Amino acid sequence: MDAKTDLHMLSFEAPKIRLLRGLHIDGGESLQVLDFAAFPRPEFDLPIFCANFFTASSTNIIVLDLNPLYDVITRVDYREKYYKALLPLAQKYTTLLPWGGKLTSESLRLFSPIVIWTRFASTPYMHDVLYSAFMDYYKAWLEIMDQATEEVDEVRISENQEAQHRYLTWRAEKDPGSQLLKKLIGNPSAKDLIKNFLFNGRQELGSKTFLDYFPEYQCEDGTINEKRSIMGKSFEDRPWDARGEFIGSL
Repeated sequence: MDAKTDLHMLSFEAPKIRLLRGLHIDGGESLQVLDFAAFPRPEFDLPIFCANFFTASSTNIIVLDLNPLYDVITRVDYREKYYKALLPLAQKYTTLLPWGGKLTSESLRLFSPIVIWTRFASTPYMHDVLYSAFMDYYKAWLEIMDQATEEVDEVRISENQEAQHRYLTWRAEKDPGSQLLKKLIGNPSAKDLIKNFLFNGRQELGSKTFLDYFPEYQCEDGTINEKRSIMGKSFEDRPWDARGEFIGSL
């Protein structure tokens, strides 16, 4: 709608990957956005690869993670399975890319102990660090994907499917990038892009609604509370220690 910004989209699938997709928003020197993700097929309990990079002329807002399907605070087995071996890699980059400030409890539930959540001023050096982190995290995800074995237990497959559907439902409803997309392409097109491209799979993987998963967001009139956080708790500092154990309190 501004007649100067380009949106580029690509998506793929593979034997173990239900959807690998990328959205690049090219606004020239004033705006660059990358929203890149890889979603496993339900036969695999793999984390979801997630890279959300927002770069304006003077600042960068970054999230890079292997988003867990299951709660890594209570599911120690899942945390040990996928994240224990990656903690040294995370420690390397979380030192170079420090914690980005307040993060809501709701957002934290989507993230793993190796998440990079950071803000920094634009410099060639910091962009090189970020590129290196992206490549190393993506390589790590590809390696665990390559080693993953297909689940045959129908109950576990169903659990994986619902866990991914819950994730998609939250992201499609509360994704922070929606306001930018609405500004660029209008509300109807933005909603279509979010639900049918960025977080595709909600209709195929399950039938539960946002309020089925998150009833605390229901208003008195039955609509969804538009706030992104209603818990009122945020984290100023990184709430995991070097061993990947949660040291905060939800």
